[in-house]
Amino acid sequence: MNYSIGEMSALTNLSIHTLRYYEKEGLLFPKRNDGNRRYYDENDYRWIQFIQRLKKVGMPIKDIKTYSDLRLQGDTTYYERLVLLESHLKLLDGNISELLENREKLIEKIAYYKEEIQKIAD
Repeated sequence: MNYSIGEMSALTNLSIHTLRYYEKEGLLFPKRNDGNRRYYDENDYRWIQFIQRLKKVGMPIKDIKTYSDLRLQGDTTYYERLVLLESHLKLLDGNISELLENREKLIEKIAYYKEEIQKIAD
């Protein structure tokens, strides 16, 4: 199935501006129809979903671009892509650990205030 830029925008919840930005950055390569209008296919849709996932876990556009460039070079870049993703996963895991530690401290502070408020109420 083929999608216009407006349809892809609606499907992915990305603005048309963002899709054009991704194209400008070399992340997307939409095809053109006889009228020279952009169109996207299912492979583009899956790739955009992966880009969105990488962005959601905090990968910078620069690294997504590196991954995209490697992807375009084909199967011989599997190792480089693996290293890039593992490196980001390590960073993500560190962020998660820090968030969990801060969450625990927040829970402790909330418990403290509840105890103090209860003392005042009694």
